[in-house]
Amino acid sequence: MAHGTLTWSPALDHPQLLAPSTARALRTWADDDPAVLESVRGTEIDPDLADTAALTEAYGLGLEASGNCVLVAGRRDGVERTAAAVVLATTRADVNSTIKRLLDVRKASFLPMDRAVEESAMEYGGITPVGLPEGWRVLVDSRVPLAGEVIIGSGLRRSKLALPGELLARMPGVEVVEGLAR
Repeated sequence: MAHGTLTWSPALDHPQLLAPSTARALRTWADDDPAVLESVRGTEIDPDLADTAALTEAYGLGLEASGNCVLVAGRRDGVERTAAAVVLATTRADVNSTIKRLLDVRKASFLPMDRAVEESAMEYGGITPVGLPEGWRVLVDSRVPLAGEVIIGSGLRRSKLALPGELLARMPGVEVVEGLAR
């Protein structure tokens, strides 16, 4: 598989290109679903080009194949509820309606960058749904499984993962949500 000008290989063959929590989660997932070993691929990138627009332009990637993972939280009865939302880069997460309703909170907002990095144990610009803290909800827009292959973060700014959207949709703990993005 090749996307643009990048060279991809099985992600677990290059654990140095994965955040530690991402590598652990991929190994555990592969134990339950052997398709992960060959279908989840990784590549090294220039960390200055980790943001979606710069990445797609620099490496000749289609924007429609890129997924964004955003971290969102809200409070209800003094308890914070946190979730990751994975949407295609051609869309935007519907934080003020769908995500707010799913979290059952009065107001949902993006986690500030410093909190997102600290609590996910991942680098900003590389945050991925693979390997997030236990108990966080992972919401995936229903368009992602239909997108074919999707490029997401690896937990580090200097690399990316590519995998079939339908495989991401069946990752343990994922909830596929209609209308998660606008």
